[in-house]
Amino acid sequence: MNILTHLSPQPLFTYFEEICHVPRPSKKEEKIRQYLLGFAKTNNLVAKTDEVGNVLITKPAIPGMESAPTVILQTHMDMVCEKNSDKVFDFDNDAIEPVIDGSWVKANGTTLGADCGIGIAAQLAVLTSDKIKHGPVECLITVDEETGLTGAFALKPGFLSGSVLLNLDSEDEGEIFIGCAGGIDTIATFACEKTAVPASSAALKISVSGLSGGHSGDDIHKNRGNANKILTRILIELSKEIQLRLADFNGGNLRNAIAREAFAIITVPSGKKELATAEFNIFSAAVQTEFERNEPGLKMKIGSVEMPGFVIDEVSQTKLIHALNACPHGVLEMSTRMEGMVETSTNLASVKFVGDNKIVVTTSQRSELESRKLMAASMVESVFEIAGAQVEHSDGYPGWMPNPDSTVLKKVVESYERLFGNKPVVRSIHAGLECGLFLEKYPKLDMVSFGPTIKGAHSPDERLDIETTQKFWKHLADVLESLK
Repeated sequence: MNILTHLSPQPLFTYFEEICHVPRPSKKEEKIRQYLLGFAKTNNLVAKTDEVGNVLITKPAIPGMESAPTVILQTHMDMVCEKNSDKVFDFDNDAIEPVIDGSWVKANGTTLGADCGIGIAAQLAVLTSDKIKHGPVECLITVDEETGLTGAFALKPGFLSGSVLLNLDSEDEGEIFIGCAGGIDTIATFACEKTAVPASSAALKISVSGLSGGHSGDDIHKNRGNANKILTRILIELSKEIQLRLADFNGGNLRNAIAREAFAIITVPSGKKELATAEFNIFSAAVQTEFERNEPGLKMKIGSVEMPGFVIDEVSQTKLIHALNACPHGVLEMSTRMEGMVETSTNLASVKFVGDNKIVVTTSQRSELESRKLMAASMVESVFEIAGAQVEHSDGYPGWMPNPDSTVLKKVVESYERLFGNKPVVRSIHAGLECGLFLEKYPKLDMVSFGPTIKGAHSPDERLDIETTQKFWKHLADVLESLK
């Protein structure tokens, strides 16, 4: 504790450090929920929860601001739990370790949880402030945003009373978001059979690591490497010259993160071990050249490993590897409505051997257009169905269509210009926000989203910019005062 207490603004950074010390994985939010309810009780604020565990803390208007509209400040309480492979860490019990690195706040080997911990900290700072002139405030903190938008889906009419919603879950200071992409997951399950390792075999482990990863929506256009795709290419290349057999493929973790690391366990005929290593070295050098500018940390390794107890049958192996090779990843189309904006994308998120005879491949698709989202999901489905996999889709979530005539947008933009002397960028975001779901339950809400600059979200490289956090706080306070 007390790593961030000297940073300005306070008490925002102190609250953020407290939040870092409360475990809050998606779907395991009980500890952070109790922290929030305890905060409300300590500060004599009214708090309530709903059936799924969303928390709402309310604060009345200060004298003279009673006629102002009720403003909902909204964040989510869960965080993406990613760590470096050499970091020993239990996200269910251990505290995130914030560190200051120049002008950034980072974490020691894990995700920082600034997404959306810094937004929660801002809510708590508003709730305890006696200096901000504001009308009635409702602070909504939802559950399970990162892995299913469970809290937003389950939110019922009548839980909120506000007419204006400020979503504090954006990651680019100086940009005001008025729309977001909708999303859907496509999950392919391959059946396979375990078979005996061929006689006279050598076992090898191939690993891909050191990639930047990042958010599968906000970072998908940055041409970052996907460990699952790179590892698949290596296996395809080696299989041209060598009769390899696959014992394991483990890559990526979260549906909304670009895969940073992956490994495969293979066997090759003993007499082909040196050839496999030589072919790997040649091909990996070519891949290294491809990514030398945008992924300088990329590492690819091959080495001997203990003989596995089995390999999967050759038919399943061939179908899996070729389906992964054919599966699209990245930007599919750019927007024709907003220059420089991704319209439709897909992410090959994870590949996992599950149990004795299943391999599960998780992908996610996003688009600002519902029809294009479904088109992308159908495209991925076709790839895996041709390969014989069983394919299913999640329920998905809607996008948030921009309203450039929004009253609160005008207030937020005017505030930014007055405070900082320049115009903010107003745009949609390719990442998913909960706002689209809120509009289904509360169709008259007037909403915008803004926040400080966060880089590397959903990866251990996540970092929060200190200077833009100061600007974010100043802007938020001014917006609340201007909504008379």
